[in-house]
Amino acid sequence: MRKPISLLAVAGFILGGTLDGVGAAQMPSARLVKVTNASKPVDIASRPGDDGLYIAEQDGLVIRYAPKTKAKTTALDLTSLTGASGERGLLGVAFHPNGQFLFANYTDAAGDTIVARFRMTTGNVADPATRVELFSLEQPYSNHNGGGLAFGPSNRLYIGTGDGGSRDDPQRFALDRKSMLGKIISIDPLARNKRAADPRIWSIGLRNPWRFEFDNDMNLWVADVGQDKWEEVSVAWATLGSGRNANFGWSAYEGFARFNKDQTARNHLAPVYVYEHGDDGCSISGGTRVRSPKLPTLTGWYVFGDYCTGHITAIEVNGKKTTSITRLVENAGSVTAVRTVASGDVYVLELGGTVSLLTQRG
Repeated sequence: MRKPISLLAVAGFILGGTLDGVGAAQMPSARLVKVTNASKPVDIASRPGDDGLYIAEQDGLVIRYAPKTKAKTTALDLTSLTGASGERGLLGVAFHPNGQFLFANYTDAAGDTIVARFRMTTGNVADPATRVELFSLEQPYSNHNGGGLAFGPSNRLYIGTGDGGSRDDPQRFALDRKSMLGKIISIDPLARNKRAADPRIWSIGLRNPWRFEFDNDMNLWVADVGQDKWEEVSVAWATLGSGRNANFGWSAYEGFARFNKDQTARNHLAPVYVYEHGDDGCSISGGTRVRSPKLPTLTGWYVFGDYCTGHITAIEVNGKKTTSITRLVENAGSVTAVRTVASGDVYVLELGGTVSLLTQRG
């Protein structure tokens, strides 16, 4: 049975399930159905024209799972190129819209960020010999490596990078437009090499955008992991540029709260939703805007998890504020991602090894 949510504030409003006088509305409900197991799953993707699910494991494997037969095969092995510990390892995967290429975001043996492209071959396998390194970024500390990958405007590949780690953004990278840290970066996914990939800063002011996505309307949804007190969800609407030149505010702000007072973030994009560290969690794991015909009552809602509590929560956002909120699932484990695949199905991954499908309750 779903319990009341104890979250304190969303865009300045007091929470109690719904906001702005819509308390009588029927709230959506959902449950998790286990699909398969994996070893430390952190991301999931689908390939156009392929009914398989590609599960990224932190240790460096990408496993293809066939839902009909339940068979598992290794699609890509990066274990010799990455070292998985703490917040390092294989962190994110994405397929090109043409289905011919798999992209991986991982940290190398030195702990630096690498984004590489691999050509898919027969048997639904990515050929390691076709590896092309498209982006690299030196990481000054072991944490806040970002990890998200998403295709977005102009069919470019977008990369989420953390602020470099440690605490408090000590080197003030996030708002520094000369640094690629604390940003969303776009690159040309089909470039011949790293130089030709033309990396560009798309958005700034992020702490650790572990998971982000462009929805079907090209609105950019970012779940940014907070530091001491606040987790946040931000939206850069397509009508305002889908996040191009957006400033999400860190480290001048954590959520709505002023943080590093020596940093300025004029006209920054404030979050549409925040929650305070405590019973509701302490590390947001985004997140997807639901568009599944199997989840009709959640259509248009943004669903995310929390790594600390395992709670799965849904929010309904209108403009600059959240108007409704509901807890869908409690104690789902160490949630690493809530992701939509090409079919519209929503999957929840938890580091303990479970991959689950979010389904309508009742």
